Amino acid sequence: MPLILLATFVTAFISGVFGMAGGLILMGVLALVLPVASAMVVHGVIQSVSNGWRAVLHYKWIDWRILGIYLLGSASAAALLVFIAFELDKAWLFIVLGLVPGVIWLPKTLIHFDAARPVHAALCGFIVTGLNTVAGVSGPLLDVFFADTERDRRCIVATKAATQVIAHAVKIGYYILPALAANALPNAQWLLVAAPLAILGTTLGARFLAMMSDIQFRQWTKFIVSAIGLVYIVRGLLLLAG
Repeated sequence: MPLILLATFVTAFISGVFGMAGGLILMGVLALVLPVASAMVVHGVIQSVSNGWRAVLHYKWIDWRILGIYLLGSASAAALLVFIAFELDKAWLFIVLGLVPGVIWLPKTLIHFDAARPVHAALCGFIVTGLNTVAGVSGPLLDVFFADTERDRRCIVATKAATQVIAHAVKIGYYILPALAANALPNAQWLLVAAPLAILGTTLGARFLAMMSDIQFRQWTKFIVSAIGLVYIVRGLLLLAG
């Protein structure tokens, strides 16, 4: 429990700055100490609080048009997931988590999305919600849709936060019954401590974001999530090797 609470604060701060990466780290920590289904639910709850508060802090920067179209794609993914029962093995979960950040390095000539385009926003909602449910995180993929969007960094962080609240709600709904059946969820009281820590970390991160330039924001995002991804791939391969 202390490890989860510490990770909640630290990752909320990181996400408060970059709008991503924190969830990727937190999912890795939870996967170390909890069964996959339980880790997904706990991650979804913590990240819903963190992203929800970040969206509140920057609410005036949210692009509601993008968010509305994203919601249509997300709803389509949720409807499809109703008919699919799927859970990754823990080793493969780490490998998938590690591979996700790789999408931000793909050449723009090969893959180029812009969340400001309606079709791309809907596709973002469908793919990001699906990946978030299967792998637990989708921040790096979400960033692919926002990396070249002509928006202020605060608009990007705020809108991404709002979309992630939706994605995490779908994830919680998908895994809650298996997690309850396994009886491996922490006691409900942990949320009374975790929620304020997530809010505090997010608030401090938002202040740090205000001091960064758009160029610094984009550069640091790529390298941080890539380093985390490499660690997770190694962890997953070690688990496969026994």
